[in-house]
Amino acid sequence: MKKKKQQIQRQDNVILFPGVGERLLEQAHAYAESSQYNLACEAFAEALRYIEGDEFSLSVYAYSLYEMRAYQEAKKICEELLAIGPTMYFEAMELYLTISMQLREFKQVEKLIETLLDEGAIPESQMEKFKRLKNLNAEIAENQLVQQEMQEQEVDGFSISHFLSLPQYEQLQVIYQLTGTNIRPIVQSLIQVIEHEEIHPFIQSITLILLVEQQVDVEIVIKKFQRQCTVNPAYLALPTKLPQYEKVEASITMILEKDPTSLAMVQQLLAKHAIVAYPFEWLDYGTEDIAQGYIDYVHMLFGKVHEMDDGIVGFLQQLETFSELH
Repeated sequence: MKKKKQQIQRQDNVILFPGVGERLLEQAHAYAESSQYNLACEAFAEALRYIEGDEFSLSVYAYSLYEMRAYQEAKKICEELLAIGPTMYFEAMELYLTISMQLREFKQVEKLIETLLDEGAIPESQMEKFKRLKNLNAEIAENQLVQQEMQEQEVDGFSISHFLSLPQYEQLQVIYQLTGTNIRPIVQSLIQVIEHEEIHPFIQSITLILLVEQQVDVEIVIKKFQRQCTVNPAYLALPTKLPQYEKVEASITMILEKDPTSLAMVQQLLAKHAIVAYPFEWLDYGTEDIAQGYIDYVHMLFGKVHEMDDGIVGFLQQLETFSELH
């Protein structure tokens, strides 16, 4: 095992004496042998700050990272291992290919196996297995490419003028269909949807949520309920994670803990209305007033009429109206 040049080092103003790296490496191997891979990874990482890893240590470290599903880090260690030309090259390459498949790098795996076949690096006994693996990765890579092209065609076909001509329920379906696709090529069109005052508030919200989920870093001016604010989706919490929502829900849950039927109905209304009002919350109303307002509103629906705040209940009725599409 090759030591790094300095025998005595300083780390954070603490003197590190010779042998520290070796002891950490021994500890890392012991952890790996007992399947304590998280501790093994920590010990290997610390040890390799002071000494260079040998072939065996790097291979065990890469495998420990693989077991911890730290695939990117495991791939990097495998690349270091392969660069030094290990004696067990084929075994190291097998681990590298396995990690690459976990990272869904199927095209790269196909090309690597093709290179190994051309170089005669694969044992005869493993030849058929690796040929099948090469063909499988080629097929998956081709399917990935087709799906990506289909998604890009769908996204590129988004037209704001066409969107505005659609009925509200069809507009909502268009936005829902964009879930899981790369929306960045049409971000400006989606911003137009959010900022357009004729777009239904619920559709504005769902579109904004789409940008929040993909952490699109851009400023958007949104107008709702005679209010206006500027938001950045990259730094905006989802509706049910906003501060007032969490406080209102906690208050309602405490009050209605012995009335599960009313609680379930209030929670459903709460989540739906939070989306309609998003990114605003309940405007000028306080947390406790809103919580009691929802309880009164549901009791009213059940026919349990009693004294209530007409202003808050009227506002909740307005949110309910805006949650319906035409």
